[in-house]
Amino acid sequence: MNIAAMIKLTVAMAIFGSIGFFTIHTGIPAVELVFIRCICATLFLGGMWLIVGGHKSEKWNKKEIEKTLLCGIFLVLNWVFLFKAFEEMSISIAISIYNLAPIFVLILGVVLLAEKMSFGAILATIVCFIGSILIVGLENFSSFNDFASSGFGWALLSAVCYALTVFISKTISGVSSYALTFLQTIVGILMLFPFCDFTVFEGLTTTNWLYILGTGIIHTGFVYYLFFDSIRNLSTVVVSVLVFVDPVVAILLDVLILSFSPSIVQIAGILLIFGSILYTVYYPTKVSHR
Repeated sequence: MNIAAMIKLTVAMAIFGSIGFFTIHTGIPAVELVFIRCICATLFLGGMWLIVGGHKSEKWNKKEIEKTLLCGIFLVLNWVFLFKAFEEMSISIAISIYNLAPIFVLILGVVLLAEKMSFGAILATIVCFIGSILIVGLENFSSFNDFASSGFGWALLSAVCYALTVFISKTISGVSSYALTFLQTIVGILMLFPFCDFTVFEGLTTTNWLYILGTGIIHTGFVYYLFFDSIRNLSTVVVSVLVFVDPVVAILLDVLILSFSPSIVQIAGILLIFGSILYTVYYPTKVSHR
C-alpha cells in the first residue's frame, strides 16, 4: 500500500470537495469559469514543471501523448458539465450524481476490456440509478423540459466524462504528473476559447476574482497534480474508495454553510447511491481475500 499516494489523493479529494462552494461565488458561467481555471492551472503547473526541471528529463511517447490529449478533452468536459449542474441544482445533489463515476468505470471495463460484471455489480448499478432519480425528484422526469431544467443530465454527463478521465489516465505511466495536467489544461484553453463570452468578466468584484483564482490555482493546478500523481500508484479499488472524501466534504459544506436541507426521499437516494458504490468497490476485494 502506497501511503504517500493515499495521503495525496485524500488531500486532493478533500480540497476538491469545496469546488461547488467556490463555483457559486465566482459570478461567472461554467464555460468561462473552466476557461480561466485552465489558464491558471497551465501557468501554475508550467511554472512548477520548469522550477523542478522536469521538462529536461521528460520522455515523450506519441501514443501516451495522444492518450493524454484525449484524457484532457474528457477532463475539461467533466468540469463544464459539473459546473452547469451546480447552476441548476443543489451542490449535494449534483455531487451525489457525479459520484456515480466509479460505476461507469466498472461499465467501461466491461465494454472496452471485456471484463465480467457480476450479478451484484449489475444490481448495484440499477440501485444507483434509482437513487439518482430519487434525489432529483420523480416530478422532474414527467416531461423533457422538467428533466432538462433539473440539471440531472449535466451531472450525469460529468460523471461519465470523469469516469473516462480516470479510465484513460490509469493507462498513462510515462508522462510526468506536471506534463500530464499541463497538456490537458492547454487542451482546455484551445477547446473553450471560441465559446467564451468575455463580457461576463465585466463588473466582477474582488471577492469574485479571489474565488475564480482559487478554483484555477488550487482546485485545478494543485489538486489535479496531486490527483494524477497519486492514482497511477494506487489500485482502482483504493481510488474508488478515497474519492468518497470529495462528496462528504461537499455535502457537509452545502448543509452547514449553504443551509441545504435534503428531504427524506433525497437522503434515501444519496444513501442508495453511495451504499451501492461502496458495495461495488469493496465486495470484490472481500471475496478475493477469502
